[in-house]
Amino acid sequence: MFKKILIANRGEIACRVAATAKRLGIQTVAVYSDADANAKHVAVCDEAVHIGGSAPAESYLRWERIIEAAKATGAQAIHPGYGFLSENEAFADACAKAGLVFIGPPASAILAMGLKAESKRLMDKAGVPLVPGYHGADQDAALLQREADRIGYPVLIKASAGGGGKGMRVVEKSADFAAALASCQREAINSFGDAAVLIEKYVTRPRHIEIQVFGDMQGNCVYLFERDCSVQRRHQKVLEEAPAPGMTSELRQQMGQAAVAAARAVNYVGAGTVEFIVEQRDGRMSFFFMEMNTRLQVEHPVTEAITGLDLVEWQLRVAAGEPLPLKQEQLKIHGHAIEARICAENPDKQFLPATGALQVYALPPCSEFSVSPVRVDSGVRQGDAISPFYDSMVAKLIVHGDTREQALARLDAALAATRIVGLQTNVQFLRHVLASRSFAQADLDTALITREAAVLFDQENVGLPLAAAAVVAHTLLQEQAALPATGWVDPWARRDGWRTHGLTQRYVDLEFRGERHTAVLTYLHDGALRLQIEEASAPLSFSLGADGIVLQYAGQRLTVQVERSGEVAHVFTPQGATQITVLDALAHAGEAAAEGGRLTAPMPGKVVSFAVKAGDTVTKGQVLAVMEAMKMEHTIAAPGDGVVAELLYAPGDQVAEGAELLKLSAA
Repeated sequence: MFKKILIANRGEIACRVAATAKRLGIQTVAVYSDADANAKHVAVCDEAVHIGGSAPAESYLRWERIIEAAKATGAQAIHPGYGFLSENEAFADACAKAGLVFIGPPASAILAMGLKAESKRLMDKAGVPLVPGYHGADQDAALLQREADRIGYPVLIKASAGGGGKGMRVVEKSADFAAALASCQREAINSFGDAAVLIEKYVTRPRHIEIQVFGDMQGNCVYLFERDCSVQRRHQKVLEEAPAPGMTSELRQQMGQAAVAAARAVNYVGAGTVEFIVEQRDGRMSFFFMEMNTRLQVEHPVTEAITGLDLVEWQLRVAAGEPLPLKQEQLKIHGHAIEARICAENPDKQFLPATGALQVYALPPCSEFSVSPVRVDSGVRQGDAISPFYDSMVAKLIVHGDTREQALARLDAALAATRIVGLQTNVQFLRHVLASRSFAQADLDTALITREAAVLFDQENVGLPLAAAAVVAHTLLQEQAALPATGWVDPWARRDGWRTHGLTQRYVDLEFRGERHTAVLTYLHDGALRLQIEEASAPLSFSLGADGIVLQYAGQRLTVQVERSGEVAHVFTPQGATQITVLDALAHAGEAAAEGGRLTAPMPGKVVSFAVKAGDTVTKGQVLAVMEAMKMEHTIAAPGDGVVAELLYAPGDQVAEGAELLKLSAA
């Protein structure tokens, strides 16, 4: 076994590999960019080497620097994780030439499976089922049109060198083919530098089911069952589960054997995933080879959960020359596991990525990087920032139960106990998916999110009355905590509107889902409280419990958590989470008088230019700055007349959503 390895990656996968290495007594070396100098993966490894700038092209993709770091620290092997260089045959080959073990398949296997058209030809020769299509080298447009007509519509055009959902077009009829082909080729050139495409029959109601395979240097190869990854957005996975619902033992064996045949066709060594598209027709499922990922997958923890194995340990042992720890007949499935990818993004804005600091990052009781009923694999900590340079994934939440129903309930409870403040996440969206009819009943296909859109997006499960009651209770508890410990309070110094006679009422101005509201809190003579919101009025009582505020209002009794970030209160309840703004009229009046205006970034992006400088006088509506986000430019205009007091960023700077770009003072 190795004594020291270098982990050529970052975030949760770097922490995941380090956890297994530490358990096995293997020392670890981290590499990091400028942006990751204080990252979690740097802290958990035994050593760390700086390799360049924040952008991946300046650091994590500079394999020559990574190899230099491995040699300088005495590492014997390099684990590439997933993403970045994990499927780069040139990097794998360079490791071998430098005398370092690449903890992954041979460069030849990566190359063979890297080009979709070439891999399809290999699979056809190996007897692996293929979707009817054209995978030839002749890319003449007229020929491609004839092949599409032969296959029959709808067809899918895919960039041969593609990945991540780029360079793909669905064509419904022959007349649309030429335009779709040209568009696909343009995107393929821009993304991969290669215009070659392949054409396949577009499978209706497809499921995405993949098989985990493992090979060793002694020629052994096994499959560790399947994962269903059908729930996707923008061709990227959202939820993964194992085993696949509705899978028969006969079909599992057929798919497993086909996956092993695919791996053997390229003399595969290490962890790999053979992905199949599964057609559902007349109650039967047929499978076709899609591609092979020559690395460990993001969703590998669900396979670990149902097998009880550590796949990273298997990777290390195989790379060190050991045979596979188990034979096929020794592998068994135990229970059901589901993984949810928690990402920094706004699902209600077409999954727009979000950046910012994790002001609050509270997780349910769980293990980390090891099999348990609730597991969280994460590469961040509270206070860390999600930057625009890397993937938006914050964490992976994995649950395991005896049945799918138990796993579903366990996952929803774990998501309900997850509290993140500081940036937008998809936590509530994930809960909506779990509660949807299609997912709950395992009616799965890759169009599930589109089909269930009405119950997934723009949902509000908490509501104004409960949100207002929670934030009022939180405010009162904070005021009580600030009282002197003597037990006596000067009545004239009280902040609750106390008076010597009559009922006391407090007015709380709120903003909820873009609308202004006023809550009226009445202090009754017997010490009770009554809260009126709009036309509704009900007694309010609360206490501070071990897990949050125990709230009773409008016939409901439940435990809630409230996290304040300035005026915005984040309210977390068992049925969902929401945000409500507590408006401080005096504070806003002071701001208006002192500043005249604040300009903030409407989304994460890059500052392109400023049209003004400090000291300039501006008028309402005047363009002040230009931002770029999601390949589009957005102008920032003055909210009123004033004088530019200070520019807080420079052109080229990356900023988070809500970041203050400049300050305006009253003219």
